[in-house]
Formats: sequence, C-alpha cells, structure tokens
Amino acid sequence: MTTHPPLPLRRVLMTSHTRPAPAAGPLDRLLHGDCPPDFLDALHRALARHGFQVATDPGEREEYLDGRLRTLHRALPPAHLLLRDTDRLAAVVAWTAVADPRLCMSVITHTVLCLGSVVRLGADDPSVRSAVEALTSADARGSYLVTEAGRANSHLATRTEAVFDPRDRCFVLSTPDSAAAKFGAVPAGRGRRLAVVLARTIAGERDHGVFPFLADLAGTEGTLPGVDFSPPLELSSLPLTFRLVSFHGVRVPYAAWLRDGATVDAGGTLHDPLGSPEARLRRSLCVGQELWGALPSAAAATARQATVLALRHARARLTQGHLAPGAPLFAYRSQQRALLGALADAFALTCAAARARELLGTASEAGEGNGSRSPGTAFAPWPAVSLPLSAYKAYTVRAAEHVVTECRRRSGWPGLLDVNRLPGYQGFHQAFEPAGGDSRLILYDIGRSLADADPSAPRPARTTDPADPSWWPSVLGDHEDTLARQLRRARDHRARRQHDDFAVWNPLLDAAGELGETYAARLAAEDVHRALEHLAPGTDPPLREALEALGVLSGVRAALRRAGSLLTARTLRPRDLAPLPGLVDSLCDRVLPQLPALEARFGFPDDIAGAP
Repeated sequence: MTTHPPLPLRRVLMTSHTRPAPAAGPLDRLLHGDCPPDFLDALHRALARHGFQVATDPGEREEYLDGRLRTLHRALPPAHLLLRDTDRLAAVVAWTAVADPRLCMSVITHTVLCLGSVVRLGADDPSVRSAVEALTSADARGSYLVTEAGRANSHLATRTEAVFDPRDRCFVLSTPDSAAAKFGAVPAGRGRRLAVVLARTIAGERDHGVFPFLADLAGTEGTLPGVDFSPPLELSSLPLTFRLVSFHGVRVPYAAWLRDGATVDAGGTLHDPLGSPEARLRRSLCVGQELWGALPSAAAATARQATVLALRHARARLTQGHLAPGAPLFAYRSQQRALLGALADAFALTCAAARARELLGTASEAGEGNGSRSPGTAFAPWPAVSLPLSAYKAYTVRAAEHVVTECRRRSGWPGLLDVNRLPGYQGFHQAFEPAGGDSRLILYDIGRSLADADPSAPRPARTTDPADPSWWPSVLGDHEDTLARQLRRARDHRARRQHDDFAVWNPLLDAAGELGETYAARLAAEDVHRALEHLAPGTDPPLREALEALGVLSGVRAALRRAGSLLTARTLRPRDLAPLPGLVDSLCDRVLPQLPALEARFGFPDDIAGAP
C-alpha cells in the first residue's frame, strides 16, 4: 500500500515552481537590494543571452566567458558608476554567481578589483585612457595580481618591485626570484590582457610601500616582452585559467601608476600624503571593501538557489523504500530538517548580506578605506582595511559552503553533476576560503584584535526562550564575551613568561580564530533579528510568520552545531539544549505551508539558473 504524506505537505509537494513572485516589497529589497526593476531586468536579459556551458577546454571556456563578460558590461552602467552603487554592484556579483560561478569570479577580478583599483586610485591620464576604455567595455580582460606564490602572508611583505627611473619617468617592474612570482587568474587565448599589479615602490633608493600599477601583459600577438607566464594552472573546483606571472624589466608609464594623490617630483623624490608604507598598503588594498561588501550577496544568492534546486529535486524524486514506497523524498522528516534548515541558513545569509551592503555604502559615503584606520594585524592586512566587512567575508563564504554541501549530499548522484549547478557553487565558496583575503587569517586577526580591546560593557540579560528571535544573537554575544575573557587571561599568562609575540600567540591561534568566528556569527545573528523587525510592517502575515520561523530555525540549528563550545564555556547548559531538536521540528512545520512562496521569492529565473 502506498503511503501518502499529510495534506499540508502534499500541497507543498504538488505546487509548481513556476509560480510567479509577488510585486517588490521589503523582502525583495532584502534579497536584491534597492535596485530599480529596469536594472534587474537588464541584468537578467544579459545573463540569459548566453546559455550555461560546462566547457572543459580552456580555449572554449575563455571564449565563452569573454562573450558573457562583454555582454554583461555593455548592458550595465559604466564601471565608475556601478562601483559607486553598492546595491547594484552586489546584485551583479550575486546574479552572476548564480548564473555561472566562473563568470562571477571573472567579474570580481576584472570589474571589482582591476577596474575598481583604477576608478578608486586613479588612472585618468589620456595616455592610459584607451586601456581603461578597453577594460570598461571588456574588449580587454583585466586581472588583479597581489598574491606572491612562494611565501605565505605575501601581502604583508610584497617583493615584486616597481623602481622609478627618473630618465623617462617610468617605473620598472621586476620579480626578484621565482618565489615572488604573482599568482592569479589570467585568461587563456589571444587578446589584450591587462592587470593591476601590486608592487613595492622604490624612488630615490627609498621604499615607499606598496602601490598598484596598471600593466599590459599580452596583446593580440601574444605575451608582451618582459612578462613571463607559467603554463596554465587549472583549478577543477572553479575552472578558470590561473598562472604564475613574473616581470623582468617591464616599463610602466608614470600615468599607469595608480598613485592616489602621491607624486614624484622633478628630482625623483616620491611624496605620499598618507605618510607611511603601512597606511599606503591599506589604501592600495581598499578595493577589498567592495569585494567584501558584495561577496556576501553572492554567498547568500548561491545558498538560496542551491536550496531551491535541492528542494525541487526532493519534491519530484520518488522513493522505493519499504517504509513508504512511492513517497517523495521530501516526505521524509530527515530530508525536511536538512533542506528547510539549509533554507533557514540561506535566509540568515541573506540578512547578513544586506547588512554588509549597508556597511559598504556607509563606508563609501564616509570615504573610509583611506589607509588611516589600523586595527592590529599579524597575518593579513584585510581586517585593517575594514574589520566588520572582512568578518562578513569570512563568515558568509564558509556558511554558504556548508549550505551547498548539505544540498549536494541530500541530492544523491544528481548533486554531483556539473550541469545541476551545485558543484560549481561549492567550488566557488571553497575558492574564496583563501581568495579575497584568507578567511582563517582574517579570523585569527579579528580574535587577536578583540582580545586586545577593552572588555565590552555587560550585555542585557538574555531571554531563555529559544523560540524568540533575540535568543541566538544574545547567546552568541555572551559566548563572545566569555571567549574573549578566556583568551585575554591565556595571553596575559603567557606574556609574563614569554618575550616575543610569536611565543605568546602561537598556542593561542585556534582560540583566537574561534573568537573571531563567534564575533562574525554574532554579527550575522543580529542581522537576522534586525531584518525580521524591518520586514514586519510590509510583509504578508503568513509569509512573515514563515520568515520568522526560518530566522529562529537557523539560530537553533547553529546552537546544536556549536553545542560543544557552548557547553565547554558554560554559555549554555545541557538543559538549555535539550528542547532544541523538538523545536526544530515545530519550526519546520511552520515553514511548510509557505514553502512555495518562499521558493518563488528566494530562487532565480530558470533561464539563467535552472537545472535539468
């Protein structure tokens, strides 16, 4: 006898995923930012023009990505306007990540980092205008070369040099040895290739810190003199062409020095208004702010789309197990907990992404990222550029990978197929663990910074009801304070016996990383609570109820995942955790009636992100 699911679930299982989304409202602004409908329509059309291809041959792949990038750039506002509009920039990064993670990485490298450096730090001289125009139209491809392959933490000790030659007022780019070769995505094939190259700048035999330079790497006839490419280095998790790039006496015009107000006078003396190499490094990396403000939107979007695809699969796939032959996979409670939990985490990521966009917009309006702010950093310069935005980068990429991985596991062998999108999403997030500022190093430095800061004021007493949306953020706040106290005590104890920072901190880095991760998770949990309050006035009550259930579900599941740390620190007690599994089931039941509406709002159009 065939066993049927209960009636409310049966309605969910039978609902078509083609149901149209309602008109724009608070939820749509949370999902896609404050973007005009005509902008999103143009973005949609540009992405739908080229169908998704699983291209394995590098030449075929690069031709495909070149075409998509050109179509995209010609449909969007000019880069100098796009880069100043936080919501539109984040929407481009998010939608391209959903359509094709390889395209998104190309957009990040070409538009956000390469063109972003030019726009923010300046190359408006007529002699380089043609290069900027070629990048703006995507007739030339741009790269961003900052990492040096041979040593860890190379951002803090760049060895590629740009030496000023007063005879012709050019800078001479040189790679001192193979360990200093730059590593980055440099497209294969013939065509103009440019890169923003971060190099230690020498003038008058004095080191003035790290500046970016806009350098030509290749043209239609091939690699330019003085530029040396390694053979292509393929990355299967994010199929793009990566290379090691070395420079041997490459002359870069003065106008292509992205000098940001610095000058070299007639006598060959460099004058930098920032005043120190440390401040200059932070300013040269300022495009990290745009990346971290936009990347959480890509993490959230791919997590939502992965969950929608997994839910569709689970709803359509019939099982033949003896417990309920013919029942859809989604009828099983274990599948509901996993996939509705993934949907809850995707919603929480969406709330964090909205806050990251808000922080980026505020920082841009205030002119932050000018190199003047300097929290202590030992492993990477990124937290010094923006501590909260770097935390969002690290947290959202990791959380999104967790969501996509769960969706792949719950989808069986179809979850392994490239054409079904999930492997590409997972590879994208794995690539951004080290890319865009290594997440582990970011969290180490955040933890150290929090330990060095003055203890926070006592927090308000938290509710004891885990079904209250304020419960999880308050738990994380208390946990963060406890971990910070423990780390300070351990640091002070070691400092009394040791005489250098390495000896003090070396055994404490895992604890510092846990504190940094808890700080980032607390920010994201507060974002969920804040978003639910903002959604309340203008959202349909049944949908609002489901969104609140998703917000609470994300926190409850996170508490169960972190149970070991929470119990060890005595932030929670066993009796606090005991009712949570039952609460998970009741929250899933609150979400189920609104699942078709949530899928319609959370998912992306099938013509850019569908799966067979």
